[in-house]
Amino acid sequence: MTENTENSHNPVPAHGSYVEAVLEVLARSPGRPALVPARGPALLAGEFRDGVLRTAAELAERGVGRGSTVTFLTGNQPEALIARYAVNLLGARVVFLGEGTAPQAQAGIVEGVDTAVLLVAPGAEAAARALLARARVPAVLSLGPAPAGEEPPGEDLTAAAALRPPRPVRGGARPEDDWCVRFTGGTTGNPKGVRMAHGPYARVLALHAGRIPAGSRPRALACTPLAHMAGVLADITLLAGGTVVLQPAFDAGEVLAALARERVTDVWLLPPLLYELLDHPDRPAADLSALRRVFYGGTGASAGRLREAARAFGPVLHGWYGQTEAGNIAEVLPHEHGVTGPGGVPTAGRAAPGVDIEIRGADGGPLPAGEAGEIVVRTPMAMSGYWRRPGATAGVLRDGWIRTGDVGCLDAEGRLFVLDRLGEQIVVVGGHVHPAELEELLLAHPAVARCAVFGVRRADGTEEVHAAVVPVPGRDAGREVVREYVTRHKGAMYAPRAVHTVDRIPLTGVGKPDKRLLARTLGGPGGRPAAQA
Repeated sequence: MTENTENSHNPVPAHGSYVEAVLEVLARSPGRPALVPARGPALLAGEFRDGVLRTAAELAERGVGRGSTVTFLTGNQPEALIARYAVNLLGARVVFLGEGTAPQAQAGIVEGVDTAVLLVAPGAEAAARALLARARVPAVLSLGPAPAGEEPPGEDLTAAAALRPPRPVRGGARPEDDWCVRFTGGTTGNPKGVRMAHGPYARVLALHAGRIPAGSRPRALACTPLAHMAGVLADITLLAGGTVVLQPAFDAGEVLAALARERVTDVWLLPPLLYELLDHPDRPAADLSALRRVFYGGTGASAGRLREAARAFGPVLHGWYGQTEAGNIAEVLPHEHGVTGPGGVPTAGRAAPGVDIEIRGADGGPLPAGEAGEIVVRTPMAMSGYWRRPGATAGVLRDGWIRTGDVGCLDAEGRLFVLDRLGEQIVVVGGHVHPAELEELLLAHPAVARCAVFGVRRADGTEEVHAAVVPVPGRDAGREVVREYVTRHKGAMYAPRAVHTVDRIPLTGVGKPDKRLLARTLGGPGGRPAAQA
């Protein structure tokens, strides 16, 4: 077992909600910029705080309070962040609907969490109509006027709140209450709602904000959905007295421009997006001198590409390995990016502060260093459980320990190596193929810029290994080249049955390779994902 007790003495905030702590920080310097939207003027800290208080008062009058659920069909708008803080201040929980989720799936989530209010951002009116045709919601409110030609789905909450005075609102949350129910991506099965409590979240935010040097005024760029890790980074930044710069979505060229123009110090990226930034032709000339921390995680990373990124961006890479159910589990510091493990897999780092990690075998017992098994963790940000799924909760959360479903090992110095997901093994004649291991090999080929390996299950139950490959311009990364290369390095069992040349790897709403979509669209007649975790 490995553990990290750094900063474990960090005191528990005296509030029921993280929002109260952030509002106190905003009140100390009301004239500084807190939010910089993609369009329009910056929102000052005092204006942000007043917006939260006004919105909370308006929602409270409409019946939102402790135990209510408010569902968000929003993006990276300042109004969405203000509304989330207001909802949580009242003690209500938030639920985010993924941008790429089908309307029928959204409807199931909306009704399954007993949504009291649906908040819709300008530009999402069509998505709201499709959703509301399938689900009944007691109240629908918009976060601003609808674009020209669109019918607003409900009354404008932002306009109504603006008429109120910014009077103090008493926090309604208790530490054990849900601040969020976050639904897993659903890329390996039916999405599950992960219940996340105020108390653990407030403690983790305080811990990370406390590690930022006092007076440094961090500037974080949110270019991936605020509903996920970009939102966590935004909360840490605001709690540390910094500024959050908003981009509507990830575009490598626009991100590079924003990093330079806004003197961004912190950004969160999934590895595929980090690679796009690395490969963009504008990157060598971009002024990235203000960058201090480039956080990455959420999916497997290539050791070779991480070394390239470290050379290109400098000693700023921070790897975060974690899960929605567990929060942050391990961290890779800038000087550790050359460390690799079995099969050249890059290290996921050492246990994050307050985290215990064990590698357990099939019998549930701990395994010694160097042996692979399931990664089981105990973390300060562990979920309360799955929303209304006690059986699923019992299968994952036991005696405070979370079964991650990931396969990994620890070395003698306590560094973690994540080898694959238990549910993503592709069963072929001769054994099991781990997609992450094969992706790591393919990314070392000079003709492969990006790739995703996925399993396809045929009607007869057999499984095949497929690879989607984005080739380096002017290079051949076709089927015969890839199969020969893989066979030479790993053996015939690992050679993909099919190699699909694509311009871009499709991503889910949270930026992970959408392997279910790849299997459906590229797997041929009857093709479907092999992994059904």
